[in-house]
Amino acid sequence: MTNSQQGSGITTGDRKSEHVRLCLEEEVSGVGVTTGFEHYRFRHNALPELNFEEVDLSSTFVGRSFKAPLLISSMTGGSVGTGRINERLAQAAQLRGWAIGLGSIRAAVEREELAATFKVRHKAPDIPVIANLGAVQLNYGFGADECRRAVEIAEADALVLHLNSLQEVFQPEGNTNFSDLLPKIKKLCQELDVPVGIKEVGWGIDGDTALRLADAGIQFIDAAGAGGTSWSQVEKFRSSDPMRRTAAEAFASWGNSTANCIAEIRSELPGMLLIGSGGLKSGVDAAKAIALGADLAGFGRALLGAAVESVEQTAAVMEQAEFELRTVMFGVGASSVEELQQTKRLVRQ
Repeated sequence: MTNSQQGSGITTGDRKSEHVRLCLEEEVSGVGVTTGFEHYRFRHNALPELNFEEVDLSSTFVGRSFKAPLLISSMTGGSVGTGRINERLAQAAQLRGWAIGLGSIRAAVEREELAATFKVRHKAPDIPVIANLGAVQLNYGFGADECRRAVEIAEADALVLHLNSLQEVFQPEGNTNFSDLLPKIKKLCQELDVPVGIKEVGWGIDGDTALRLADAGIQFIDAAGAGGTSWSQVEKFRSSDPMRRTAAEAFASWGNSTANCIAEIRSELPGMLLIGSGGLKSGVDAAKAIALGADLAGFGRALLGAAVESVEQTAAVMEQAEFELRTVMFGVGASSVEELQQTKRLVRQ
């Protein structure tokens, strides 16, 4: 347990439960910042020369083939309630053939009794599962052994390190020493025997930062741009400090739009495995992310409400996103994900 946790009296698991509650009950979206997808539209192809039923959504990621180029973005875990959410998400992902990213497994690494809240492989035996830890923890006692433990707990195919610098600043018990992380990330990439990726949490990774991460050995990047949940706004509701609550409002429009992040990263790193997430609400958004250069499109809070209720409701939301994505592909004449990535029919308005 870190000094900041000891001082605050709140555990990592408690915080994760509070985060879920706030994301469901409060207005935590960024204000004055968008995904950027509204600036793009698809030119309709009146003669697609395709059979709609044969439009192929199949994809591959970290050595696994699955049914759709879609990902449940890292959200939660670390308490009994959030563990149930993870189980429902994993079951729905297995049913629909999506990849799944888990929330930060730090709580389970620190407290063994919480490991069960991240053990979803038995619910999702055939799909990619991504373990997740905060990159900043490399400055707070975590190293290769702890990262291996996170992968082991989740029986994961890969590890993603999340970058959440501004969230940590506004978090009452935040860890804010982000100095000299890049060499530690590089060392970790060399030491782990699973692919290591990087994601933001909703403020986006730009092209320059992506280049530095690629040079360090990162094997996939989740852009996780602005336009969806703003974690400064989430932490605002947790803070009892009037100054920090007011300051959080000044950052409600902070971040790099998801669309711009995807385009920049793909321009700088043509061969990088790229996930486009951050504020996606529909299969049309997912199609735009892929047409801009993403290999997979990630959904987060758009699935959370359904996951609190049932596997069936979650799977229904996912099925709709798939249908919308397939319909876009049919509408532009793209028979596969690769053809959608190469389409010339996405235009900036």
